[in-house]
Amino acid sequence: MRKLILAAASGAAILLAGAGLATAAGANVPAYVAAAVADTSRPDADRMRDPERKPAEVLAFAGVRPGMKVGELIPGGGYYTRLLSDIVGPGGHVYGLWPEGLAKARPQMLDANAKIAANVSEVTLGETSLNTPVKLDMVWTTENYHDLHNGPPDAPAPDISKFNHAVYEALKPGGIYLIEDHADAPGTGTKDTGTLHRIDPAAVKSEVEAAGFRLVASSDILHNPDDPHTARVFDPSIRGHTDKLLFKFRKP
Repeated sequence: MRKLILAAASGAAILLAGAGLATAAGANVPAYVAAAVADTSRPDADRMRDPERKPAEVLAFAGVRPGMKVGELIPGGGYYTRLLSDIVGPGGHVYGLWPEGLAKARPQMLDANAKIAANVSEVTLGETSLNTPVKLDMVWTTENYHDLHNGPPDAPAPDISKFNHAVYEALKPGGIYLIEDHADAPGTGTKDTGTLHRIDPAAVKSEVEAAGFRLVASSDILHNPDDPHTARVFDPSIRGHTDKLLFKFRKP
């Protein structure tokens, strides 16, 4: 099913953020990541999004490897689920992590995601636990960390502090918390999470580090300097081309 490509694609420059961190550039895309992205069995709709989402570079930056146990927050249509499943292989596993309200409202999404591969299963989140049956090597969230600040209609928003602590507890020591999301303008904090569906990168860093994580790398792979950060991410003027943050946190 996989078609290995002999020459690994060159990754975009990785900027290590935070005091005392060095800069690394030119990270290479491992062959198993390149093979997963090049897999012709992926849906055409997914492959058409690759130029904007840059999955090979993002997966290489995250450090996803065969055999890993990965928890994927709100997998949606399974764009990254398919790639993660292919990379971790039969020795690994991908757990789709779904908030209880979403799981009840859209059970068809969970059913569809579970059918992607034998090494994919679905988990409904508890209030203070990810409810995974094993400790994880990585928790992965793309384009939806901001949604954790937005409760369902007529209900309080989730407690982001409790959620990030739950991620911390679900990970093995040294485990990675990978966050990609639509960036808001500096200084906006979390005020636009429910309107523009964006979040200030500084707010993400502050919230996650408060749970005990250490930011070990950030990347401008998905940075778009032409995004004015004023439009909803679904607006046709910017959809698919938003400026995005990409952070890699580690549990000590």
